[in-house]
Amino acid sequence: MVVMEPDLLGEQYRRSTIPLGADDEGEVVATLVSRVDAPVDGPAVLYVHGFSDYFFHPHVADFFVERGFGFYAVDLRKAGRSLRPHQTPHFVRHIPEYFADLDAATTAVRDRGHDSVILYGHSTGGLTGTLWTHRMRRHPWLTGLILNSPFFAMNIDRLGYLVTSPPLDIAGLFAPKHALPGGGPGINVQSLHRDHYGEWDFDMTWKPLEGTPVRLGWLRAVDRAQKLVRRGLNVGVPVLVAAATESYSQTGWDESAHTADAVLNADGIVAAADRIGDDVEVVRIRGGRHDLALSQLPARKLFFAEMDAWLSRHGLMPSR
Repeated sequence: MVVMEPDLLGEQYRRSTIPLGADDEGEVVATLVSRVDAPVDGPAVLYVHGFSDYFFHPHVADFFVERGFGFYAVDLRKAGRSLRPHQTPHFVRHIPEYFADLDAATTAVRDRGHDSVILYGHSTGGLTGTLWTHRMRRHPWLTGLILNSPFFAMNIDRLGYLVTSPPLDIAGLFAPKHALPGGGPGINVQSLHRDHYGEWDFDMTWKPLEGTPVRLGWLRAVDRAQKLVRRGLNVGVPVLVAAATESYSQTGWDESAHTADAVLNADGIVAAADRIGDDVEVVRIRGGRHDLALSQLPARKLFFAEMDAWLSRHGLMPSR
């Protein structure tokens, strides 16, 4: 029996813990967050966060609920609400480890009465969601994929990738939990949090200013997943890939961080987008941040308008 509990986002939200068994660190769970005033039948959206992140985006839920969707978000294993004291935050050795989380979350959503699901994935959640959707492409209840700055490419040039990828594969296998040196306060989080240069409030234990340590095993997992994208996938559903128009390349703080992707190379995202399926629409959001939904208001409105138009074009809006 799934137990629904109050969630930190307030009275419109509930959460439920989904047991996923255990790995070499012990018990593993995912957490499903539900918008309780949303429809409980018809189509639903499942939100999947990225690395060093969790769901704290009620305005994204508002967007979908106002259009008649059920809305759910999953905090994946070892992240956000699902992080346990015995765990290494966000650590997996293989991206498909997350497939169990998405299987369980979408099963729970469908068990509540929804007949279809659109997956919304941000950054690493977009990479994970793309591979998972490719695996699930013959399931008719999975009807669309929205990718918000998906992690399709490392933020290095092609020559740098060719030099680092083979050693990374070996190092990540034999020293998976070795953490790469940190670079101090992260530009992206500084641009977002209201205690620094931004307008948003979130738990900086779960989304730290310095970022979650990047470990070699996790980086190897991402590299291997990105190679699958480059070889070509067939997700079998309509896809919207959204990315910023600019990437932030400075090492210190500058106001231009408010209007650029300060985490990934936006051009690299777009270059890989046509490898994932036959029905892929790419949009560039002028003034967008890495998480386009957390961009300043003009870019944020543009991102939401692009989602709105895409949903309508593909007949994915609820008929209520």
